[in-house]
Amino acid sequence: MIGQVVRFGLVGAAAAATHFGVAVASVRALALDPQLANVVGFVVAFTVSFLGQWRWTFGAHGAPLARALPSYFLVALGGFAVNAIAYRWLLMHTPLRYDVALALVIGFVAAMTFVLSRFWAFRRVR
Repeated sequence: MIGQVVRFGLVGAAAAATHFGVAVASVRALALDPQLANVVGFVVAFTVSFLGQWRWTFGAHGAPLARALPSYFLVALGGFAVNAIAYRWLLMHTPLRYDVALALVIGFVAAMTFVLSRFWAFRRVR
């Protein structure tokens, strides 16, 4: 299990860095609204996250793609909903910069995603 947590963390860090980098670059280079840039970052990071978690982190569980993809997509959408609500709240009710608020929210959602991924989306096939 410890190895799985480490792998999840590494894949999650790569996805979070992708999410953060794409969102920040979208604001800076494309002048997108931070919330729209967050959506763009999520979409790109989902691909990184799913492939890494399905193949590397939870690959030994043997969850078939046809079951794992929609399940993980629901986990990711739930995580994104929490992300969007918490991010908007932080932007509206705190003096945090948009990038700091986004980093905090992404960290919280990562922990929630691990639990749901391990025990539901990529659960061991019997």
